[in-house]
Amino acid sequence: MSDVDFMREALKLAEQAALAGEVPVGAVVVKDGEIVGRGFNAPISRHDPSAHAEIAALRDAAQRIGNYRLVGCELFVTLEPCVMCVGAMFHARIARVVFGAQDYKTGAAGSVLDLFAQSQLNHHATIQGGVLADECGKVLTDFFAMRRAQQKTQ
Repeated sequence: MSDVDFMREALKLAEQAALAGEVPVGAVVVKDGEIVGRGFNAPISRHDPSAHAEIAALRDAAQRIGNYRLVGCELFVTLEPCVMCVGAMFHARIARVVFGAQDYKTGAAGSVLDLFAQSQLNHHATIQGGVLADECGKVLTDFFAMRRAQQKTQ
C-alpha cells in the first residue's frame, strides 16, 4: 500500500468520527506495510481531552504489538498533529509521520510550531505533510459548515 492508500484509511476513520459528532480526524499506525493501529477523534463522547485520533491509534498499535515503543512504525493522520499528539509520537518512537491538512490553529508540525525540528528533543521523526490535503481539509470544512448550519436552525 502507498501513502495515499494509508491516508484513505485514515479518512474512513475521520468519517466515523464525524458520524459520532466528533471533529472528523482519523489516524492509522503502520508497521512493515500493515496497519497495526486505528483511531479517530472521540474527546467529546469519551469526556477525555486526550482522545485524539493519533492517541487512539497509538494505543491500539501498542496493544496489538505488545510494546509502548512503536519503533519502525509510521503514523498517518488526516490533520496536522497538535503538541500533545506529537509528544506521544516522540515517546512511542514513531519513525515517520504523514499528515493531510495543515492546522493553522494548533499544528505542531510546522503550521504553528515545528516540534519535529527541535534538535534539543531526544527523538526525531521524518515528517511529511500534504498527502490528500484537499480531501482531508474538505472533510473538516464540510463538518464545520454543517455544524454552523445546525446552530442557526436551533
